[in-house]
Amino acid sequence: MKSIHTRMPGISLPACLTTLSRRALDIILPPICLLCGAPCGKNDDALCAGCLADLPMPPKPCCPICLVATAHGERCGDCLQHPPAFTKVHALYRYAFPLDRLIHALKYHAQLALADAWGRYLALSTAEVALDCVLPLPLHADRIKERGYNQALEIARALAKARRLTLDCESLEKTRPTMPQTGLTLKARHKNPRGVFASSRDFSGQTLLLVDDVFTTGATCREAARILKLHGAKEVHVAVVARAERHQF
Repeated sequence: MKSIHTRMPGISLPACLTTLSRRALDIILPPICLLCGAPCGKNDDALCAGCLADLPMPPKPCCPICLVATAHGERCGDCLQHPPAFTKVHALYRYAFPLDRLIHALKYHAQLALADAWGRYLALSTAEVALDCVLPLPLHADRIKERGYNQALEIARALAKARRLTLDCESLEKTRPTMPQTGLTLKARHKNPRGVFASSRDFSGQTLLLVDDVFTTGATCREAARILKLHGAKEVHVAVVARAERHQF
């Protein structure tokens, strides 16, 4: 009698059973939208098509580097006066309702299905950028113990898998804890992340993608990109789920 491996060439038994189990579970408990509770069209999406289409898009026109709104799509004053170490920000959405609630759900309530979906969407939005490596913005060890996971790593994991890129979650580290950026003044936000990152790897000639959930003032990504450039990176792109507007700083 032929084995199941013969009848289903190229699919291992564990993978086959996992696929069947997921399909059976989807029939019994269809995936529902995290916003409205309606059935999702795909078993790997966290939102239904309607809610997905209603999420706030980034402003247009905007700065080609940091995506803040500008009158004619020119570089913003901050990027002109203080050019960042990163090349460009890639953002899926604008940080506004209801996306802010979803990011909060991922960040503090472990809704990791969102990280998986957003990672795949970011893989599509960065597809034209030739990359060598994906790095999540690191959290300090104390914050990891408190939260149990790094939401940036979960997004980066799905992105790297979708693009078949190397995921490096060790070579960039946060060496000391910092105050949460939320609630700090603009001046304090720029000062808060200075000198907190270190790298243990030579990135000479590589184009890197730094991943986080939200880009606000950009101070944290600027500092991380600066360290990566000091360690040889040719370019550092930033991929985030949402970009906040100036009035939210």
